[in-house]
Amino acid sequence: MKMLKSFGRRSFLKMASLATATTATSAFASNSVLRGATKDEIRNPYPGSKLIKTICTHCSVGCGVIAEVQNNVWVRQEVAHDHPISHGGHCCKGADMIDKVRGTNRLKYPTAKVNGKWTRLDWDKAMSQISDQLIGIREKYGADAVQFLGSAKCSNEQAYYIRKFAAMFGTNNIDHQARI
Repeated sequence: MKMLKSFGRRSFLKMASLATATTATSAFASNSVLRGATKDEIRNPYPGSKLIKTICTHCSVGCGVIAEVQNNVWVRQEVAHDHPISHGGHCCKGADMIDKVRGTNRLKYPTAKVNGKWTRLDWDKAMSQISDQLIGIREKYGADAVQFLGSAKCSNEQAYYIRKFAAMFGTNNIDHQARI
Protein backbone atom coordinates (compact mmCIF):
# COMPACT_ATOMS: atom_id res chain seq x y z
CA MET A 1 0.00 0.00 0.00
CA LYS A 2 2.88 2.31 0.75
CA MET A 3 4.19 1.84 -2.80
CA LEU A 4 0.90 3.03 -4.33
CA LYS A 5 0.94 6.23 -2.30
CA SER A 6 4.42 7.14 -3.52
CA PHE A 7 3.46 6.54 -7.15
CA GLY A 8 1.45 9.64 -7.97
CA ARG A 9 -0.05 11.19 -11.05
CA ARG A 10 3.03 13.23 -11.82
CA SER A 11 5.29 10.15 -11.69
CA PHE A 12 2.89 8.26 -13.96
CA LEU A 13 2.85 11.08 -16.53
CA LYS A 14 6.65 11.30 -16.52
CA MET A 15 7.01 7.55 -17.09
CA ALA A 16 4.31 7.53 -19.79
CA SER A 17 5.93 10.39 -21.70
CA LEU A 18 9.36 8.73 -21.42
CA ALA A 19 7.94 5.45 -22.77
CA THR A 20 6.23 7.29 -25.65
CA ALA A 21 9.39 9.17 -26.58
CA THR A 22 11.48 5.98 -26.46
CA THR A 23 9.02 4.10 -28.66
CA ALA A 24 8.76 6.92 -31.20
CA THR A 25 12.54 7.37 -31.38
CA SER A 26 13.18 3.67 -31.93
CA ALA A 27 10.48 3.46 -34.64
CA PHE A 28 11.84 6.45 -36.56
CA ALA A 29 15.42 5.29 -36.21
CA SER A 30 14.65 2.00 -37.90
CA ASN A 31 15.08 2.15 -41.69
CA SER A 32 12.70 -0.76 -42.20
CA VAL A 33 9.73 1.20 -40.83
CA LEU A 34 10.00 4.52 -42.67
CA ARG A 35 11.93 5.84 -45.59
CA GLY A 36 12.26 9.34 -46.87
CA ALA A 37 10.32 10.29 -49.99
CA THR A 38 12.33 11.06 -53.08
CA LYS A 39 12.19 14.53 -54.62
CA ASP A 40 10.15 13.16 -57.54
CA GLU A 41 7.62 11.56 -55.16
CA ILE A 42 7.26 14.81 -53.25
CA ARG A 43 6.81 16.85 -56.42
CA ASN A 44 4.39 14.41 -58.09
CA PRO A 45 3.08 11.58 -55.89
CA TYR A 46 0.48 10.57 -58.49
CA PRO A 47 2.22 10.52 -61.89
CA GLY A 48 -0.12 11.32 -64.76
CA SER A 49 -2.79 12.87 -62.54
CA LYS A 50 -4.77 15.97 -63.49
CA LEU A 51 -5.56 18.98 -61.31
CA ILE A 52 -9.19 20.04 -61.75
CA LYS A 53 -10.54 23.27 -60.28
CA THR A 54 -14.01 22.77 -58.89
CA ILE A 55 -16.38 24.12 -56.27
CA CYS A 56 -17.29 22.51 -52.96
CA THR A 57 -20.89 21.29 -53.04
CA HIS A 58 -21.64 21.22 -49.31
CA CYS A 59 -23.26 24.62 -48.97
CA SER A 60 -24.11 27.64 -51.06
CA VAL A 61 -20.92 29.58 -50.28
CA GLY A 62 -19.03 28.12 -53.26
CA CYS A 63 -15.51 27.63 -51.88
CA GLY A 64 -12.80 26.57 -54.31
CA VAL A 65 -11.31 23.09 -54.37
CA ILE A 66 -8.54 21.68 -56.54
CA ALA A 67 -9.20 17.98 -57.06
CA GLU A 68 -6.37 15.72 -58.16
CA VAL A 69 -7.68 12.94 -60.39
CA GLN A 70 -5.74 9.91 -61.62
CA ASN A 71 -7.35 7.33 -63.91
CA ASN A 72 -10.79 8.85 -63.21
CA VAL A 73 -10.31 8.40 -59.44
CA TRP A 74 -10.22 11.34 -57.06
CA VAL A 75 -6.96 10.75 -55.19
CA ARG A 76 -6.24 14.03 -53.37
CA GLN A 77 -7.58 17.54 -52.86
CA GLU A 78 -6.19 20.93 -51.98
CA VAL A 79 -7.77 24.28 -51.32
CA ALA A 80 -7.82 26.76 -54.16
CA HIS A 81 -5.61 29.54 -52.80
CA ASP A 82 -6.55 31.95 -55.59
CA HIS A 83 -10.32 31.44 -55.22
CA PRO A 84 -12.15 34.76 -54.70
CA ILE A 85 -14.61 33.39 -52.14
CA SER A 86 -12.72 30.97 -49.90
CA HIS A 87 -9.28 32.67 -50.16
CA GLY A 88 -7.49 29.34 -49.60
CA GLY A 89 -9.64 28.10 -46.74
CA HIS A 90 -12.04 25.24 -46.06
CA CYS A 91 -14.61 24.51 -43.42
CA CYS A 92 -14.63 21.06 -41.82
CA LYS A 93 -17.16 19.77 -44.39
CA GLY A 94 -15.13 21.00 -47.36
CA ALA A 95 -11.94 19.54 -45.97
CA ASP A 96 -13.73 16.19 -45.60
CA MET A 97 -15.22 16.23 -49.11
CA ILE A 98 -12.88 13.60 -50.57
CA ASP A 99 -13.53 11.24 -47.66
CA LYS A 100 -17.28 11.51 -48.21
CA VAL A 101 -16.92 10.65 -51.88
CA ARG A 102 -14.39 7.84 -51.39
CA GLY A 103 -15.83 6.40 -48.15
CA THR A 104 -16.04 2.60 -48.07
CA ASN A 105 -19.14 2.68 -45.86
CA ARG A 106 -21.04 4.86 -48.32
CA LEU A 107 -24.38 3.47 -49.43
CA LYS A 108 -24.20 2.79 -53.18
CA TYR A 109 -27.44 0.92 -53.78
CA PRO A 110 -30.78 0.46 -51.99
CA THR A 111 -31.02 -2.17 -49.26
CA ALA A 112 -33.81 -3.54 -47.09
CA LYS A 113 -33.74 -5.75 -44.03
CA VAL A 114 -35.32 -9.08 -44.94
CA ASN A 115 -35.48 -11.78 -42.24
CA GLY A 116 -32.88 -9.92 -40.17
CA LYS A 117 -30.33 -9.56 -43.00
CA TRP A 118 -29.62 -6.57 -45.21
CA THR A 119 -30.50 -7.46 -48.80
CA ARG A 120 -29.73 -5.50 -51.94
CA LEU A 121 -32.80 -4.25 -53.79
CA ASP A 122 -33.42 -3.30 -57.38
CA TRP A 123 -33.77 0.49 -57.75
CA ASP A 124 -37.27 0.25 -59.25
CA LYS A 125 -38.48 -2.06 -56.48
CA ALA A 126 -37.04 0.20 -53.78
CA MET A 127 -38.63 3.32 -55.27
CA SER A 128 -41.99 1.53 -55.60
CA GLN A 129 -41.91 0.39 -51.96
CA ILE A 130 -41.01 3.85 -50.66
CA SER A 131 -43.56 5.68 -52.82
CA ASP A 132 -46.33 3.20 -51.92
CA GLN A 133 -45.65 3.66 -48.20
CA LEU A 134 -45.57 7.48 -48.47
CA ILE A 135 -48.78 7.59 -50.51
CA GLY A 136 -50.46 5.25 -48.01
CA ILE A 137 -49.46 7.47 -45.06
CA ARG A 138 -50.64 10.62 -46.85
CA GLU A 139 -53.99 9.07 -47.79
CA LYS A 140 -54.64 7.66 -44.30
CA TYR A 141 -53.26 10.44 -42.05
CA GLY A 142 -52.68 13.48 -44.29
CA ALA A 143 -49.54 15.10 -45.64
CA ASP A 144 -48.58 16.62 -42.27
CA ALA A 145 -48.10 13.14 -40.78
CA VAL A 146 -44.66 13.05 -42.42
CA GLN A 147 -41.59 15.11 -41.64
CA PHE A 148 -38.56 15.38 -43.90
CA LEU A 149 -35.14 15.82 -42.32
CA GLY A 150 -31.97 17.20 -43.84
CA SER A 151 -28.49 16.59 -42.51
CA ALA A 152 -25.20 18.36 -41.99
CA LYS A 153 -23.80 15.80 -44.43
CA CYS A 154 -26.15 16.91 -47.22
CA SER A 155 -24.94 19.23 -49.90
CA ASN A 156 -26.74 22.44 -50.78
CA GLU A 157 -28.29 20.74 -53.81
CA GLN A 158 -29.52 17.80 -51.72
CA ALA A 159 -31.12 20.17 -49.20
CA TYR A 160 -32.84 21.97 -52.10
CA TYR A 161 -34.23 18.67 -53.41
CA ILE A 162 -35.46 17.62 -49.96
CA ARG A 163 -37.29 20.94 -49.56
CA LYS A 164 -38.85 20.73 -53.01
CA PHE A 165 -39.92 17.13 -52.39
CA ALA A 166 -41.57 18.10 -49.08
CA ALA A 167 -43.49 20.90 -50.84
CA MET A 168 -44.55 18.53 -53.62
CA PHE A 169 -45.70 16.03 -50.96
CA GLY A 170 -47.85 18.78 -49.44
CA THR A 171 -46.18 19.51 -46.11
CA ASN A 172 -44.07 22.20 -44.50
CA ASN A 173 -42.70 19.70 -41.95
CA ILE A 174 -39.01 19.94 -42.70
CA ASP A 175 -35.97 20.45 -40.50
CA HIS A 176 -32.22 20.40 -40.89
CA GLN A 177 -29.55 19.23 -38.48
CA ALA A 178 -26.56 21.50 -39.08
CA ARG A 179 -25.43 22.06 -35.53
CA ILE A 180 -21.69 21.63 -35.88
